Amino acid sequence: MATALARGFVKAGLIGADAILASDPVELARNDFHKSVNARTTESNPEVLKFATVIVLAVKPEQVDAVLTEARGASGKQHLFISIAAGVPLAKLQNGLGTEARIIRVMPNMPALVGASATAFALGSAAQPQDAELARKLFSSVGLAYQVKEPLLDAVTGLSGSGPAYVYLMIEALSDGGVACGLPRDVATKLAAQTVFGAARMVLETNLHPGVLKDMVTSPGGTTIEGIYELERAGVRGAFMTAVRAATEKSKRLGSV
Repeated sequence: MATALARGFVKAGLIGADAILASDPVELARNDFHKSVNARTTESNPEVLKFATVIVLAVKPEQVDAVLTEARGASGKQHLFISIAAGVPLAKLQNGLGTEARIIRVMPNMPALVGASATAFALGSAAQPQDAELARKLFSSVGLAYQVKEPLLDAVTGLSGSGPAYVYLMIEALSDGGVACGLPRDVATKLAAQTVFGAARMVLETNLHPGVLKDMVTSPGGTTIEGIYELERAGVRGAFMTAVRAATEKSKRLGSV
């Protein structure tokens, strides 16, 4: 995720690669980041804090405590911390960094890599309005960004944070269906992906309800209603809803550890 965001920020022209310094204790990860972003890397977190004033905490939830302890000893009022650690609440971040630390909790998703992220963020108690605008500017450069109340971030995690995986599964299944009907695999996959892409653009650009757009495609007695009937019989709609709810509950559990 750190690589996706860094590449997205650079690709959008928001910052240059020379303005990024990434730390990771694993040499292979540092090398991969450098090759992908063309930015400098280090194995020292304090070195990053000396270099930058905007610090992105892109770590797994179980690594947060150690990172916060190290950061607290090297940070100052000039630092803004942006955390993308899944499920880690602002209270825990604030406790680890200090009550005066400026913190923003963010839930982006992987399509930031291609400038199509869906992101939501919530402000910590010490964050300033200009911090919110900076977060909005950063994450709007790689897609859509919305400020929400923190309790909603678990739902964001379950929907747009995990959602790309649901969509990839759907594209793969559509492609499999095309192959089963005789299409070459490469053609089937590209048609499936373009179909999802086009349908998503229609929702975003027309502002019509998805149900209205569905009805526009569904002719009486036609092929589409036959397909929809089978999807409804299989419980696909409920399965997607259950997936979002399950991922949301998992995010809540991560935050309570």
